[in-house]
Amino acid sequence: MYKVMLADDEGIVIDSLKFIIEKEYGSKCEIRTAKTGRQVIELAEEFQPDIAFMDIQMPGINGIEAMHEIRRSNKHIVFIVMTAYDKFDYAKESISLGVLDYLNKPVSKDTIINVFSKAMNQIDGERTKRSNDLRVREKLETVVPIIENGLIQDLLFREYFEEDINNYKTLLGIDSDYGYMACMVFGREQVGNYMTSAVAVSIQAQKAYREIHTITEDYIKGIIGSVMSNKIPILIPCDSSTLSYNDRNIIVENARALCRKLSERFDMNFRVGFGSVKPLDRMSESYEEANSVLIATTSHVAHVDDMPVACQYEENYPMDMEKRLFNEISLGNVSDSVAVSQAFFEWMELNYSNDNDSIRLKCLEFVLWAEHLAYEKTGRMYEFKSRSNYLSELLNLKDLEEVKMWFVTKIKAAAFSVSNKHEAQSMSAVNMAKQYIDENYMKELTLDDVSRVVNISSYYFSKLFKEETGENFIDYLTKLRIETAKNLLKTTTKSIKEISADVGYSDPNYFSRNFKKYTGKTPTDFQRG
Repeated sequence: MYKVMLADDEGIVIDSLKFIIEKEYGSKCEIRTAKTGRQVIELAEEFQPDIAFMDIQMPGINGIEAMHEIRRSNKHIVFIVMTAYDKFDYAKESISLGVLDYLNKPVSKDTIINVFSKAMNQIDGERTKRSNDLRVREKLETVVPIIENGLIQDLLFREYFEEDINNYKTLLGIDSDYGYMACMVFGREQVGNYMTSAVAVSIQAQKAYREIHTITEDYIKGIIGSVMSNKIPILIPCDSSTLSYNDRNIIVENARALCRKLSERFDMNFRVGFGSVKPLDRMSESYEEANSVLIATTSHVAHVDDMPVACQYEENYPMDMEKRLFNEISLGNVSDSVAVSQAFFEWMELNYSNDNDSIRLKCLEFVLWAEHLAYEKTGRMYEFKSRSNYLSELLNLKDLEEVKMWFVTKIKAAAFSVSNKHEAQSMSAVNMAKQYIDENYMKELTLDDVSRVVNISSYYFSKLFKEETGENFIDYLTKLRIETAKNLLKTTTKSIKEISADVGYSDPNYFSRNFKKYTGKTPTDFQRG
């Protein structure tokens, strides 16, 4: 259906246009008419036409002024101008209003039908575009929360590669490299720092999540995660590495207003804690701070920078370098662990070269923690006296160069023990598998049989076996069987059928095909010669 408005001060023109349109398009069009500029404007506001045939010269407000007014409230209307006055200025101004065509009276029936068809096509195109846009928006409203929640989950549980985070940032239009976390917790009532009826209200919050999400967006401009128990995590991207006092005040006041709004709307109590600004890959730390600050206070809203609950470091302390060092050790990255430990020692030399005792203590602290990580990762037996000589060794070192060598060597050993354990675990499983295959190749043997023996899933075992041996399980088994068969063919008088059975093939024909594929000869030809 197309809504058509005919605006002309001549009744005969309106009647002619109406007759042509109704005859050509019938029930497809609903037609309304007006004869003055004021009537046109009022009709357009009430009728909201799709297409308007407009005369320029009408009593009172002229057609150009009327189109200006109509365009303010109807962005999609298609104007077709008809006039007996051939004035270029009018034509130019009407074109600036997005007029589809400018026609000089009298106008033929074919011209009217042709331009009206063009107008209908334009309307159809815009309707299709609006419909597609709505479908896209509808899909985005479904997909975007999933993407947002995926980003928060990955950051909080550290289950990501850097490429994943970059992809999330691109999809969500995040340009910031920093951010901070908020933790919104809710319960039936607040008793001290504890929220009661957590399970019951979490179910209620799940049902009302969309409304909670919408209200929260008005007060906290961030990425709102899904309900986790009786908590909702919120990621707020940030352009700088710190928040100003004024910014923090605004954040806290907005959160207080949010808690009041949500508590009034739902039969629950709400609290919000904020962590400090950190690089995006450390949002789990900011979220821990947000949780901790809620435990440390009974306030409805708390910010970690107002009441620190985490260890504070002096301004120039290389916290990022420290974290990276222990991360590399945990991963068993020997060369990276050595490089970072050297860089950290150089930082200590640069800033505290006149305080050897503090440098030695820091080295001892780091080495003890690095070895603690190594014990955790490798399952080695801890012996109470295994490090009894560390203190005396450090005290007897003559200068910082010797301290550095001692420090880096110990860090390297810790990382190497983790790395070596990873390799040993892999090799141990593969060696056990190879031994089992060597002893049982003459039986029906499958990948699943062997993976069960080493207690590793068949998928991972297959991958591990290929990485360690350079060949897959079937190739290794086939090679072992064929090599054994070659030896039997040359050293015994057994038949092909017997040898086939001896090396694990119940079907002599299948054995012969495999043998020829592997050696280029049939078992008989190989035996002869």
